[in-house]
Amino acid sequence: MIAVAGVSHSYGRVRALRDVTFELSRGEAVGLLGLNGAGKSSLMKIMTGCVFPAAGTVTVDGNDIERHPEEKGKIGYLPETPPLYPEMNVAEYLRHVARLKGLPAAGRAGEVGRVMELLDLGEESGRVILNLSRGCRQRVGLAQALLGDPPLLILDEPTVGLDPAQAEGIRRLIAGLSAERTVVFSSHVLSEVCAVCDKVAVINRGRLAAFDSLAAIERRSGGGGTLRLRVEGGGTLSGALAAVEGVESVLPTPRAPGRAGGFELRCR
Repeated sequence: MIAVAGVSHSYGRVRALRDVTFELSRGEAVGLLGLNGAGKSSLMKIMTGCVFPAAGTVTVDGNDIERHPEEKGKIGYLPETPPLYPEMNVAEYLRHVARLKGLPAAGRAGEVGRVMELLDLGEESGRVILNLSRGCRQRVGLAQALLGDPPLLILDEPTVGLDPAQAEGIRRLIAGLSAERTVVFSSHVLSEVCAVCDKVAVINRGRLAAFDSLAAIERRSGGGGTLRLRVEGGGTLSGALAAVEGVESVLPTPRAPGRAGGFELRCR
């Protein structure tokens, strides 16, 4: 469906991406993980054709999107900041986006209604976007990405600003969409990625540090590890730490003069 080959990019002297290469098939949901500044958003902008890379290519169904811009019509994109017109109401905005996407006039109203129902926006259709909560604006942004039922969705932190119930609903929606589409979304929440993704792409300082299933990445890393904690007091903390899932043992560490004591946790 989409292939990223040797993509590198810089902003002045700052290297945002370094020789990133991977390929995704239809029906895969891929979580993009990395610290702030790792290059996730830059990669997504390049994958959607909003920014062209300094080196490398992005192809959709075998066509370079820089040379074949019509391939962008297969992509639904939710950027880090949703591309909203705050003076419009929700229905006006979605109808406007449907026109920009070139959807047939006869089917626009039905398509706008479909995505509003998917994102539970029916009661908000006449409200001005400026007056919506942050979470509701995020859902409107996701709705515009879904207009036209694109086969490839690229979503930059789609659950930011949502309450827990709304976030869970979006995760279920993404999981359902990925059955017949390719979905790429970035998140800072590992459990969120685990819940809906087939694969994980880890970006570290602009490089692709890992690209595989979570199980395969854990096997390669050897699993487990040691965590050292320094705490004040902690008389009853040992038992609580031992009860945490994944912790195999809790060993107290010596208290140095003038310093807090702590524990060494050995984890599976």
